[in-house]
Amino acid sequence: MSISSLPLSYCTNVHPGVTVEEVVTGLQRYTVPVGQAFGAPLAAGLWLSQPVIAELVANPSQIGRLRETLAAGKLVTYTLNAFPYGDFHSERVKEQVYLPDWTHPSRLEYTRNCARVLCQLLPVGIEGTLSTVPLGFKALSDRPGFQADCIANLICLARSLDEMHDDTGQVIRLAIEPEPLCVLETTGETVQFFTDLRTAAIAAGAREVVERHIGVCYDVCHQAVEFEDVAASVHQLEDVGIRINKVHITCAIELPPTREALDALVQYVEPRYLHQTFARSREGRVASIPDLNREHCVNPPAEFADADLWRVHYHVPVDAEAIGPLRTTRGDLQQALEQVQKLTYAPHLEVETYTWGVLPSGEKPDLVTGLTRELQATRTLLGSLASSR
Repeated sequence: MSISSLPLSYCTNVHPGVTVEEVVTGLQRYTVPVGQAFGAPLAAGLWLSQPVIAELVANPSQIGRLRETLAAGKLVTYTLNAFPYGDFHSERVKEQVYLPDWTHPSRLEYTRNCARVLCQLLPVGIEGTLSTVPLGFKALSDRPGFQADCIANLICLARSLDEMHDDTGQVIRLAIEPEPLCVLETTGETVQFFTDLRTAAIAAGAREVVERHIGVCYDVCHQAVEFEDVAASVHQLEDVGIRINKVHITCAIELPPTREALDALVQYVEPRYLHQTFARSREGRVASIPDLNREHCVNPPAEFADADLWRVHYHVPVDAEAIGPLRTTRGDLQQALEQVQKLTYAPHLEVETYTWGVLPSGEKPDLVTGLTRELQATRTLLGSLASSR
């Protein structure tokens, strides 16, 4: 039972990247200096968008360029973020980030190609992971046969990953990432889906390859925003045999809906990313809205105005317990990691604060400094957990 001994990873989806040139520039301009300031081995959790993957497939020598850039910067890569398919830095991303969903052949082919690229970037003897969308966004996925089509594509991917293992000796595991208001949202929904996936895999004669290659990316702030008990959530996944292949080390915004806090929260309303917002009443009832807007802060709906606590899916720096009058879910992060270290295996660990570019200007240092602080704080937290065992 242990926390991963691999170099801590941070996700490069915080940097623009729709060409190989942009990916290389981001590594050289940000990731390498962060690694130097961090003062310890660092992994780059690469986000390789579909245009980048297409470029790499068309020109395999560019994979060598990525390897050389990583090596020159003393970086390793063992995980890819295969969640955002297109431009994650366009003016409006919002619910489009979940497209294409897992019913679409293009999602399957993109993910398969991500695995092929990762096989060529992995250090010898290290398993790889790919995080991916939680099947789709609920509001865009309400059609007959949706789950069955997702399952068929996931079984197809598992077989492809098994073939890659036979061909290369590399183990690549998919990590499906539950997220608020998505098809896989709560821990209970995730457990039910994996039960259905297992049943379908048995019928298809693919149980072994599915269980080996398909698991979960546990993004801590996603379950915290849902007001789930994150330690119990991690334990439940372990108890029913769902493997957590990757953990996103993340924090969200938390606040009591006082006027001071709401006045501060309105500064976080922005047009690029989706900020699902949940409120918990004193009696424990939970309400949600799909995306935070100014009116919610100025004149909250009744069930939000009467709540004792709000949580907002807005990734904020993981070293912060508070940002002005707003709090963060850092306490939940510690609880989740305490439970993760009790697992019988060690999931990949990655800091994933992708919102630096849209944080209110008064709340962000320069990017290298901010990322370094997050990684240093995470290293300290992991060290304290290890020493308390």
